[in-house]
Amino acid sequence: MIKLKEIITGSGCSTLMKFCPPFLIAEIGVNHECKMDLAIRQIEEASEAGANAVKFQTYRAETLASVNSPAYWDTSKEPTNTQYQLFKKHDKFWKKDFEKLKEHCDKVGVEFLSTPFDQESAVFLNDLMEVFKISSSDITNKPFIQFISAFDKPILLSTGASTLSEIESSIEWFEKANPFALMHCVLCYPTPDEEANLAMIKGLKAKFPGICIGYSDHTLPGDMKNLEVAFLLGATILEKHFTHDKTLPGNDHYHSMDKTDLKLLKNNLQKVISILGSEKKQPLDAEKSARENARRSLVASQFIPAGKQIEIGDITWKRPAHGISPADIDLVLTMKANRKIQKDEILFWNFLD
Repeated sequence: MIKLKEIITGSGCSTLMKFCPPFLIAEIGVNHECKMDLAIRQIEEASEAGANAVKFQTYRAETLASVNSPAYWDTSKEPTNTQYQLFKKHDKFWKKDFEKLKEHCDKVGVEFLSTPFDQESAVFLNDLMEVFKISSSDITNKPFIQFISAFDKPILLSTGASTLSEIESSIEWFEKANPFALMHCVLCYPTPDEEANLAMIKGLKAKFPGICIGYSDHTLPGDMKNLEVAFLLGATILEKHFTHDKTLPGNDHYHSMDKTDLKLLKNNLQKVISILGSEKKQPLDAEKSARENARRSLVASQFIPAGKQIEIGDITWKRPAHGISPADIDLVLTMKANRKIQKDEILFWNFLD
């Protein structure tokens, strides 16, 4: 099973000229609503649908938001008025719960991840994960980034609502030069398709050459084409919120994918990868017949008697490419016929001296 650490450090795709499948993260977040059986179900459905990892969120409302912190989501879908009230609904899972979730992830063969939002959760999650995810909301949180960095593990940094200078500052705060990947993200729930700005993936790749760039998607699932396009633009990690039921009210369910969406994405990506093939330019097996029959050979344009010096007027070029290639015409013009060559006869090297 490929691990996120391998993707971030660049060891996850051994065939450099081949396009590798992206690493797919099903972001369960808090869609489990603090029910262990529901969290287990979502892990199993994400694994069944082809996710490489599932990711949760770990926080306490008291350490994450002030009591009067305003909502920044679609309140027609999630009517909770403050962040504190919303987070308080979903902050019941803690150390022992995440240990159980990690154990079940290992059992079904999917990588466990959870984004910490405070130092206490980061400490116990350090024992459960090989990679830390830092939320877009913490990209300017210098002391927390430095705290995470001190664990000396690869970091997945989400870049929603940030400027390039803010991203650069965050990277400078990685105290131990942690390997890292950057996730393009639009911090809007849900993100309209026309606001996805997937071209920013190319911008990040240009600004940070050699760094793994991914995409965290907050658009409505639809046909999942946004994630396909992100992959084609160079995103090697794809993350999207995941639920067992998109029709459920509140929180993240309404803009999440379910197992059917994830299976669709997985199948579509496999088709895209098969179409992309290899970056190395070389003749393909399917082109063998065309190389032999659609290309041309040098052909006698008139009767050539034995002993005659070959001149340009003696030859032309026609299909198939079974004889001397027109690429070698200059050498042929230095040679003589060692036998009679009939008009329209393909030239071979044993005809010439």
